Formats: sequence, structure tokens, C-alpha cells
Amino acid sequence: MTLDLSRFQAKGIETCFHGRHVGAQIYAGLDGRNWRYADYVARGGYTALRKILGLDGGPGMTPEQVIAEVKASALRGRGGAGFPTGLKWSFMPRNFPGAKYLVCNSDEGEPGTCKDRDILAYNPHIVIEGMAIAAYAMGIRTGYNYIHGEIFEIYERFEQALDEARAAGMLGERIGGSEFSFQLHAFHGFGAYICGEETALLESLEGKKGQPRFKPPFPASFGLYGKPTTINNTETFAAVPWIINHGGQAYLECGKPNNGGTKIFSVVGDVNQPGNFEIPLGTPFAKLLELAGGVKGGALKAVIPGGSSAPVLPAKVMMDLTMDYDAIAKAGSMLGSGAVIVMNDTRCMVKSLLRLSYFYQHESCGQCTPCREGTGWLWRVIHRIEHGQGRPDDLALLDSVAANIKGRTICALGDAAAMPVEGMLKHFRDEFAHHVEHKTCAVPQYV
Repeated sequence: MTLDLSRFQAKGIETCFHGRHVGAQIYAGLDGRNWRYADYVARGGYTALRKILGLDGGPGMTPEQVIAEVKASALRGRGGAGFPTGLKWSFMPRNFPGAKYLVCNSDEGEPGTCKDRDILAYNPHIVIEGMAIAAYAMGIRTGYNYIHGEIFEIYERFEQALDEARAAGMLGERIGGSEFSFQLHAFHGFGAYICGEETALLESLEGKKGQPRFKPPFPASFGLYGKPTTINNTETFAAVPWIINHGGQAYLECGKPNNGGTKIFSVVGDVNQPGNFEIPLGTPFAKLLELAGGVKGGALKAVIPGGSSAPVLPAKVMMDLTMDYDAIAKAGSMLGSGAVIVMNDTRCMVKSLLRLSYFYQHESCGQCTPCREGTGWLWRVIHRIEHGQGRPDDLALLDSVAANIKGRTICALGDAAAMPVEGMLKHFRDEFAHHVEHKTCAVPQYV
């Protein structure tokens, strides 16, 4: 099957084919056509897997040595939480007598985020190799890649890559003639944002309604089909082959302490050249903005640094920050999924928040009362403020509703709905107050 790539590279700048990456590891050498097994091998692919299995005459690596390298790299989960990957792998019980599972979370649904689909479309074998290495490190024989249902052609491409890897002996029984066996399967969801939450993903993977589970127990002890399971993001697995080939210390030195390696940022919104940019963690935001062609249509007003669920930061704060987990957290937001949503000074913060709040009330699974009811309250209150019907006590009401959602739900979707509200009111409260008092927008023109 030949995929139509036009909507992914309409102008050559929207995704990853712009030549403006800095120290690229995952996107290095990609052109949109060289995604097949032979292309990946020509770029040095599967050498890391062969290295740990000792297939090229080397001594190989023990599972403990692989985990130690990943720990040394300071690789943190690229899906949003930023949890140390090597530590997560060490939670998997080594001597569990039954089945254990490995799951890749490719249910990329965070508004503003479009990095993982590029990896799966244009470098799928790097994910396959990364998952195989992770499976070896944790003694796992079966894995699944859960792919967002609204990018079905990406699912089809990943299936093709799996067939190639099996035919080449890099998946299946006794890989490369070694004692290690690993079966990997693709699974597509149906576009539900909630299935990006790891336990809702597991429920969906089991054929159930995608709703989060109570924790504990955590997936490491009770995951897929009730068995120990490790779940990582697409980009996290894609980082692993480079770490094994070059060493954990070298990967750490690509970034900064506690923030090893490169990170892919989806820069969207009011920029001249939007797209995915792979840069070292710790790169100044000003540099990333420059790579994206600078602000379009006005001066920089605000940035949402980690996908729509991350609290917004004003321009004066953002321009002094570096793009890493710790710096963004210290400023009061999150690096999250790496979606950088840039807003210029023609943007109305009330209208922007209305769009975000509509998304979260629409995507709430309805299992938890604070989220099911609270997200609707947030949207309705913001809707009336935006449409000139705001009440004097509405800002206090928004504060109260957001505070009563956070920390009171099974999963983090409630928090994801509340934090944008808190961030907007913290930094742009005057705009909301102006809407309430004057029944009109403080921004002269906005779209």
C-alpha cells in the first residue's frame, strides 16, 4: 500500500522535513520516503538490538546492564509525566512466573501535539527496536502498540513495518538466533482522548470501555489482563536505540542534568513555520521560537508549553525559560507532551480558554462526578463570559470549580481541565474581568 503523504508534508514545513532540528537523533536523516526496514538498517538501525543480544560477535548485555544504561541517560517519559524511564523499567518484577506485557502509548490526542505520528509514519522501526530492547531488559515476550484511531493510515504503516521486522528476524521467536523472543502487535483505538491515560488504554486494549482504573494497583503489578505491564510513550521507546549505541552518559550530555537527550516539540499556533522540532532538552525557548520562524501576526502574548492541559505562561516569563522539565515546572507549568502553543497579542484569552474547556468537557469519560459535572460547569461559565453574559461572581466561581476538580478524580483528565483555567485566571485575569464588566473583549481584534 502506498500512503498519501500530502497532508503530512503539504509545504515541507509542517512536520519534520524542514532541516531545522538541533542534534536530531530520532528524526535524523528522514525524508518521508526512507521509512522501510532496509532504509533504517542503512542508517544504523537494529545495531542496538544486535548489540545487547551479542549477534555481531560482541559479549552482549545483560538485562540489568540495559536498565542501568537507561537510568544513566536520565531519559524521562516523553508522553507527559516525565517519569524516569529506567526507574520505571526496574519496577517490572524479574521473576514473575506468568506472562508480562509491554505497551507503547501512541494514543496521541493532546491538542497541539503531533510528534508521535511523525515517528510512526517516517521512522517506525526505531520504535520497534526500542520496544524490543525494553522487552529484553524486563523479560517480556509480548508487546502492543496502541495507536490513535484517527490516524488509521499510520496504524497501517506500522503494521507494514512489523511485517518487515518479522521477515528480517528482528521480531518473533529466537530473534537473530538468540534465546530472546518477542512478539509485537499493533492495535488501533477509536480516537478517545481518555485512552491516552494508561489504565484507560489498558481497558480499551482488553476490549472494554476506555475508562481509567483506580490506582493502586499500578500497571507494573496489575496491568494488561491483570499481569505486570510497563507502558511508555512512542518517543520514549524511540530514544532507546541511541542510548544503547552511544551510552547513557553520552545521552545525558546531549541535554542537561536530570533532563537527558533530545526532545521533540510540536510548535503550533501563531508562528511563521510551525512543525516538529527535535532539540536538546535545556535549549532556550527563544531559540525554539526562532527555529519556528518567530511569532506570526503580532507580538508574543502567551505560550502553553506542554499541550493544552498545561497552564499558560505569559511572554515575559516564557522568553526567559529553557525547554526542559524542571525549568518549566519551576515557572508554574509543565513540559507535558511537548506541544508548544504560541499565542500572539491578537488572541483573546477568554475565547482561547473557551475552546480548551469545550474539548475537556467533551472528552471526559463521565466516570468521576467532579470531572463529569465540573468540566461542564467550566465550559458553561466561560461560554457566558465570552458571550457578554458574565456575572460579577463568575471568576470566583471558576476558581472554586477548578479547585474542586483537581485531585478528586481517578485520572488526571480533571486536572487537565482545571489547570488551563487556573493558569489563564492567574496571568490574564484582567481580560476576564473586562469581559464581565464591559460585556466585550479587551482585545480590539481577534480570530
